Amino acid sequence: MDNTSTQNDLEAVETEPRRVVVLLSGGGTNLQALIDAQSHDELGGEIVAVISNQPEAMGLQRARDAGIDAVVLPHREYDNRDAFDGALIKVIERHEPDLVVLAGFMRILTPRFVQRFLGRLINIHPSLLPAYQGLHTHARALADGVAEHGCSVHFVTEELDGGPSIIQAVVNVSVDDNEDSLKARVLDREHLIFPIAVRWLLEGRVRLVGDHATIDGVTLPSIGMRLSHEDAAEELDEGS
Repeated sequence: MDNTSTQNDLEAVETEPRRVVVLLSGGGTNLQALIDAQSHDELGGEIVAVISNQPEAMGLQRARDAGIDAVVLPHREYDNRDAFDGALIKVIERHEPDLVVLAGFMRILTPRFVQRFLGRLINIHPSLLPAYQGLHTHARALADGVAEHGCSVHFVTEELDGGPSIIQAVVNVSVDDNEDSLKARVLDREHLIFPIAVRWLLEGRVRLVGDHATIDGVTLPSIGMRLSHEDAAEELDEGS
């Protein structure tokens, strides 16, 4: 038996890394969390492109620094939302992604776009969904005097911030919190759970089945897996 031939055959059937495209509009700290996970072989795939509708987005520079294709697609150059989303679909599909990740992409997507990538399109949102869909989540949570706040990674559906959650992380709200302090602690939790959710999806563990998320074939509750404040604080090595 020719061992060399056998080894070459095995190498030939090795699969390519799963491909991720990230969309963003701003600073890209969640992108950086994904890049860091990838650099430690903890992402389960490869970020092949970062696309932004804002030419000055810091996230584009983070991509360039990591050797990732950085693409600018200014939405203001298109007549309407549908025209922009059509162009965005073409740019994304050029990179043949297995997963499309919204990491602070400040655009409301058309049903056409959502349906094109349904089941392989996820978003991170700064609240414990379904609470505080939309914008200004931290200010609204503080105004309501809630005891717990946090973040969610969820599948994107046609309902804004309405798709089933995959994973959430809780932060206890302190009487001393203001919008900036709460935002900072929630952001730390975003950086913690986002790479986990991406890895689960790239490994095929998490799927969108109908209007529910499943993990390892088991249907998740609408809030997904939830990481408690204490568990998140331990993972983040927070003082208290």
